[in-house]
Amino acid sequence: MTRLEDRQILLHAIEAARTGGARLASACALAGIDPRTVQRWQAGDGLSRGDRRPDADRPVPSHALTAAERARIIAVANQPRFAETPPARLVPTLADEGTYIASESSFHRVLRAADQMNRRGRARPPRPSRPPSTHIATRPDEVGCWDMTFLAAQVQGRWFYLYLILDRFSRKVVGFEVHETDSADHAAHLARRTALAEAVHVNHPKPVLHADNGATLKATTVLAMLA
Repeated sequence: MTRLEDRQILLHAIEAARTGGARLASACALAGIDPRTVQRWQAGDGLSRGDRRPDADRPVPSHALTAAERARIIAVANQPRFAETPPARLVPTLADEGTYIASESSFHRVLRAADQMNRRGRARPPRPSRPPSTHIATRPDEVGCWDMTFLAAQVQGRWFYLYLILDRFSRKVVGFEVHETDSADHAAHLARRTALAEAVHVNHPKPVLHADNGATLKATTVLAMLA
């Protein structure tokens, strides 16, 4: 949709280019519009009245919700039993009871128009996430990285679990263990044993042990040991 002022400026520039010897298609391509668009503007009243689509008379669809149906949607959604129920669960619940008022999208649209699309339920609202922290190692024993990975066994469907701690600066493997099970106790034991072997208690400041968001490495047992 091009404003009336922009249409007049574009047409004036195109006409100036054509006067200088340019072809209509080349001038329109440079302006970013189609030659048929320019011809349509010139043939009609597009250069005097502008785009009439915003003022067009659009009939209401025959299947549009009536005012009574909208009021019923709001009344049902505000019932005490649906106080913590989103439309995705509210509509199927009504369907199980043999009642159909409108679709899930219609519930969303009507509640949004009524400024009632608030978060339902006891779940906490989403919180803005902070940018990921970055650690730069300038010497050994400053930043360590650890993770757990799978090692294939000779028996199909069975795995061993490798727990490994790597010094980020020197790429030295400072600690590792292989276990038959995935457990936070194994991760805590490896971190404790590696800290004693590397004499972490005498380092100032203490090294940073970086890990991903794996459940094993972020378990309560591991965090309590690292605290």
